[in-house]
Amino acid sequence: MKQDMNRKRLLGTASLIAAAVVAAGGYGLYRLGLVRGADGQAGAATFRAGDIDPATGKRVLYWHDPMVPGRRFERPGKSPYMDMQLVPVYAEADAGTVIVSPRIQQSLGIRTLEVARETITQRVEAAGNVAFDERDQVIVQARAPAFVERLHVTATLDRVAAGQALADLYVPDWVAAQEEYLALSRVRETNVATLVDGARQRMRQAGMSEEQIRRVATTGAVQPRITLTSPIAGVIVELAAREGMAVMPGTTLFRINGLASVWVDAAVPETLVALLRPGATVEARAPALSTTPFTGTVQAILPEVDPVTRTIKARVELANPDYALVPGMFVDVALDIGAAEALTVPTEAVIRTGTRTVVVLAEGNGVFRPVDVEIGIESRGRTEIKRGLEAGQRVVVSGQFLIDSEASLRATSTRMQDQPAEPADGR
Repeated sequence: MKQDMNRKRLLGTASLIAAAVVAAGGYGLYRLGLVRGADGQAGAATFRAGDIDPATGKRVLYWHDPMVPGRRFERPGKSPYMDMQLVPVYAEADAGTVIVSPRIQQSLGIRTLEVARETITQRVEAAGNVAFDERDQVIVQARAPAFVERLHVTATLDRVAAGQALADLYVPDWVAAQEEYLALSRVRETNVATLVDGARQRMRQAGMSEEQIRRVATTGAVQPRITLTSPIAGVIVELAAREGMAVMPGTTLFRINGLASVWVDAAVPETLVALLRPGATVEARAPALSTTPFTGTVQAILPEVDPVTRTIKARVELANPDYALVPGMFVDVALDIGAAEALTVPTEAVIRTGTRTVVVLAEGNGVFRPVDVEIGIESRGRTEIKRGLEAGQRVVVSGQFLIDSEASLRATSTRMQDQPAEPADGR
């Protein structure tokens, strides 16, 4: 019986020793980061900077919050700044390269798109103001000494239709010429035909049109008055007539400008003038109008540079069928200057720092690297890449500013491994 009691004591002691060994081994695994909690993170209390991350097999330099990349922590844990876990920075990462885990990529909303080779339309965008098309302009004058008896249009910028009455004139000189013509027309002798032709010619010299002469011959009555009508549809841009005034031959009474087409003087930077050509297709949009774009062509490049803005005006002619565009209205124009095949990326992927133009290249497996590029033209949300990328590569289009700032910080601070890190959560 005494031997049985000794055997039980030995078994109990062995069990305690085994439990201690297992506990010590578990602590060691936890210390090395091989045992992880329910959130997938290694034990924050023991996993420290300099240890090997079993998930990647790489040595961790420190942890940081990508939103505040300048602060470093010696243990993993929750960021004191944002509601997210700290991100490890590995010793194997090259200067300027950032490694981001899939979970953090999802938290930051990082998206990538492929670098593509496509046909891109070269465009020059500019702002301009609508003006009258001076080639669609007519003037209405008095063709004989007359008096203005009545005005049908009384204000400038009134709209008129083609053939609309403008003013009634009384022409005294027509009375004598018409009476002579009518008197000779009533003579039935054969030798008066020459005299009738002479009277008709004198009516022409007095300023009467063929239609007016035909009306006199048809009605057999004197027509001392004439109604001036508008030759085109448009607006009255000049009104020099007033009721009761006397006018002389050649006096301009009305100047009318059409609105079926308008000009836009687009201010283009002088550095882009070499790309413009008359005849280039133009698309214009007016912020004041919610209509479809207006289309037209470049009529001329005006030979004058604004000394203040350093721009040159491209005269654009736009079709204006509904008369929606009016002089003085502001419009944005896009001038197509040709199409070419080029390597392109979304414009939102391009970072301009003032001294550099950068895109963030996604190299796979969570590795990101900023790349200096040379860009060309921009069109419809795509930017031409002349140097720095190849077709098929992927670039970051969302979250790239955070990655670029972290990569720049690491590259300029020699990875910062020589600077002491601080504990997460202030420990």
